[in-house]
Amino acid sequence: MLTIEMKLKGSPAQYRIVDDAIRAFQFIRNKCLRFWIDGIKVTLAQINAEATRIRKNKEFPWAGKLTSSSAQAASERVMFTVRRFYDNCKAGIPGKKRYPKYQKDNRSVEFKVDGWRLSPDRKYINFTDGFKAGRFKLIGSYDLQFYHERAIKRVRIIKRADGYYCQFVIAVERNIPTQATGRAVGIDVGLAKFYTDSDGASVENPKFLTEAEKSLKKAQRQVSKKFKRPQKKGEKVKQSHNYKKACNRLGRKHLKVSRQRIDFALKTARALVQSCDLVAYEDLRIKNLVRNSKLAKSISDAGWGIFLDWVDRYGHLFRKPVVAVPPHFTSINCSSCGTQVRKSLSVRTHVCPNCQLVLDRDCNAAKNILLKGLNQAGLLINHSTDGQSGTYTLGEIWPLSVSLREAIDKSSL
Repeated sequence: MLTIEMKLKGSPAQYRIVDDAIRAFQFIRNKCLRFWIDGIKVTLAQINAEATRIRKNKEFPWAGKLTSSSAQAASERVMFTVRRFYDNCKAGIPGKKRYPKYQKDNRSVEFKVDGWRLSPDRKYINFTDGFKAGRFKLIGSYDLQFYHERAIKRVRIIKRADGYYCQFVIAVERNIPTQATGRAVGIDVGLAKFYTDSDGASVENPKFLTEAEKSLKKAQRQVSKKFKRPQKKGEKVKQSHNYKKACNRLGRKHLKVSRQRIDFALKTARALVQSCDLVAYEDLRIKNLVRNSKLAKSISDAGWGIFLDWVDRYGHLFRKPVVAVPPHFTSINCSSCGTQVRKSLSVRTHVCPNCQLVLDRDCNAAKNILLKGLNQAGLLINHSTDGQSGTYTLGEIWPLSVSLREAIDKSSL
């Protein structure tokens, strides 16, 4: 599947109609969730039938304006959250299991095969559901002429702080030819450096949130200044247009930081996967790491989860092995002799008292990660800790290039 996003250009009246469609989509989604909460062993077919009943209910005329496929997409979102909750319970994930909740600020509406139609030149889209939002101009650098209209399986309208966007989910096979590099690397993500690989190379941490923090604080002060507080508890106060404009300015600044972080993670992950034939990284539980109040903001600003997710995606796209290894003892063990050298986070240099190895802490961890990755992928059978080469075999998980096999055979791991 390929997702293409383009901006929608329309009139203010059209945007208000889109907002109504988003609220109707949220209404059906919450009603289906209530049906699951009240029922016992509810299936997807039953939830889809409930969505159809809500559309046909004369008590909710606005819900009937959505197409049947759009209502089905809302029920599928409910089942996705339900399955995620059950999977987390079965896996025994510590902490919250992400029980399905009602949505209060949904910002998207989704269509399947009906409710929309592209113009012949693919530069305009017309929404033909009951809300009749009309014709929008598509702004973007992508060329939809390359794809057949039947290949577009879903169309989403997403509301953001800087406007409305349209996403096209296209069923297409992506086959990108790549050349073998003969490199296998392990990476260790961090805060001082974004990541350090087993060859000693590193990428600087851009710290987008830290750079924009001054302007974000200023915009947040403007929001607080224009907020009208209620005189009595529980009283609803209508906020001014200046308050809404201040909120929009703040949202745009946060959106810019988010886009910078995603763009950096995407480009860095692509360059990493293309430059080697195997990538090994730590399978970190970032949700647990951000519980540290002193490091939570820095970890969130680094965007490790986005980066590692794109490393996995590009690994599948380029048909290259990407291995997630357990993070236990990667920073403690010596990459040369295996001796455990315990050190605090402030100590940035690994000094082994046994083999006298002096190495950067992150580089030592990256070498251990690579060793675990080769072992987990079935490439490393026996490993000797005296600096001599071990015995390797070709794994059956991924097809590796001949150059990588030769590089592994000649390695001194």
